[in-house]
Amino acid sequence: MIPWPASERKKTECAFKKKSNEELQDSLLLPILIDKVMDGKGQSPFDPVHKHTAVLVDGMLYSGTMNNFLGSEPILMRTLGSQPVLKTDIFLRWLHADASFVAAIPSTQVVYFFFEETASEFDFFEELYISRVAQVCKNDVGGEKLLQKKWTTFLKAQLLCAQPGQLPFNIIRHAVLLPADSPSVSRIYAVFTSQWQVGGTRSSAVCAFSLTDIEGVFKGKYKELNKETSRWTTYRGSEVSPRPGSCSMGPSSDKALTFMKDHFLMDEHVVGTPLLVKSGVEYTRLAVESARGLDGSSHVVMYLGTSTGSLHKAVVPQDSSAYLVEEIQLSPDSEPVRNLQLAPAQGAVFAGFSGGIWRVPRANCSVYESCVDCVLARDPHCAWDPESRLCSLLSGSTKPWKQDMERGNPEWVCTRGPMARSPRRQSPPQLIKEVLTVPNSILELPCPHLSALASYHWSHGRAKISEASATVYNGSLLLLPQDGVGGLYQCVATENGYSYPVVSYWVDSQDQPLALDPELAGVPRERVQVPLTRVGGGASMAAQRSYWPHFLIVTVLLAIVLLGVLTLLLASPLGALRARGKVQGCGMLPPREKAPLSRDQHLQPSKDHRISASDVDADNNHLGAEVA
Repeated sequence: MIPWPASERKKTECAFKKKSNEELQDSLLLPILIDKVMDGKGQSPFDPVHKHTAVLVDGMLYSGTMNNFLGSEPILMRTLGSQPVLKTDIFLRWLHADASFVAAIPSTQVVYFFFEETASEFDFFEELYISRVAQVCKNDVGGEKLLQKKWTTFLKAQLLCAQPGQLPFNIIRHAVLLPADSPSVSRIYAVFTSQWQVGGTRSSAVCAFSLTDIEGVFKGKYKELNKETSRWTTYRGSEVSPRPGSCSMGPSSDKALTFMKDHFLMDEHVVGTPLLVKSGVEYTRLAVESARGLDGSSHVVMYLGTSTGSLHKAVVPQDSSAYLVEEIQLSPDSEPVRNLQLAPAQGAVFAGFSGGIWRVPRANCSVYESCVDCVLARDPHCAWDPESRLCSLLSGSTKPWKQDMERGNPEWVCTRGPMARSPRRQSPPQLIKEVLTVPNSILELPCPHLSALASYHWSHGRAKISEASATVYNGSLLLLPQDGVGGLYQCVATENGYSYPVVSYWVDSQDQPLALDPELAGVPRERVQVPLTRVGGGASMAAQRSYWPHFLIVTVLLAIVLLGVLTLLLASPLGALRARGKVQGCGMLPPREKAPLSRDQHLQPSKDHRISASDVDADNNHLGAEVA
């Protein structure tokens, strides 16, 4: 906590502008002396639009922000503490003018800064943005003669987050560190978007980077700028000892500092592993933690904030791609999530936006009302308690609880006896909704999609649904009452190889009621009203002519469109030829001279006529009298 109350002059100005002059009550702000107030330039941005980052390490503040009001002077700076104040050199252009900082992560000997900027080492037809990671050593004290009060260990490298054969996700939005028992296996998780839109929508990706790989790139080869060709190439010269940019104790030599001025870009790039790729979503922030399942295995859990104010929870199984567990819409106004903070002691995630803070539980186990839903969720925080018959938050020793994080298949978990272990058996419905048919109408049987990871299909008892009397539209079953259409209709979801009915309908007629299947005698029943669409004439007539008018209308419209396109295609070459003839002076007929009435009456050129430049068009075609 850095105490920073408003000064008396500022409070007087606020009161003059009709603002309240009261002090905050029961706050943690402490009074400080005016001589303790320091300039925030280089530590905080001038404009909230400027992305910035900062981290406090051993009493020293490492910050990345804009150093001027215009936002064209990015800077990495170290202040506070006993070490001297250091910053990047502006004139050496270590950072591009549009550098945007998103995260600062300390390690054992260095502090890593994650940002994106316009690439200077690539020559493309448009500006290419590149995600970077930069490092500075904690024990850096600056140079004695060269690079005074400047970083002498500043290095930067490219971050690559891409799927094979696809355009890279080249814009980094946020990055966090998930510590491990061994620093060599610690990983950094980062959220990326792309500057290119595929299909009119942006997409996002989460990539994981190993700290070992990052360290290896900074120990590799450098790039250097060829001043004659203005191109970046791999440095092939002799190595300097001690290695420039390393965290060796003591000040560096003038030779090493001279080398560091121009060799701050690494040759190789750090390659990440894509864990989650989501289309149509822009992730803005993330928080990561490790959670243990019921079997003791560890799983990475990611909380992802979006640009539309929603929160996604994703799980990364061991050696597999991530999958979404739930999605919660936080802001009703689609306000972007600007910050995420985990509070494990409180079992919550705090999501910050411009209007306030949301407190969200890390797991919403109670939304899963059955053992099947609880197991299919594959949330490491949740498990099914057979005694209370509730999906509850996993804690402590709960051996009789049920969970399947590896497969997520409730077939072998939610069992009630030997017969329930058959992998082909479909679970019976929990409730049957009775629907009565109405003459001259179409029944609409809705199917709620409870899981975005499942596939859905309709069944009519043990028989297939007749295409002549039913069709599926937006997941709902549209049923035309006819003879033989009554009985049990089920919308069945299939997920992880397990099928279960989402909703069950018993369609019956007042004139010819059907006897209920004996196997369904013990299932509760409920009379419901479903949407109806009235049609003219009898049901049989509606079945015969329901699609014919639509077919005729579509056919006529298609013919009109094709005729218009054909007319445009034929008119375009003719117009081009006319325009071409006018340019060459042969588009006008002489006065009182009429155009030929037939091909036989065309004027024929004389035998000794020569083709001049004016008789040849741009495509090297002869222009005769017929064309004119």
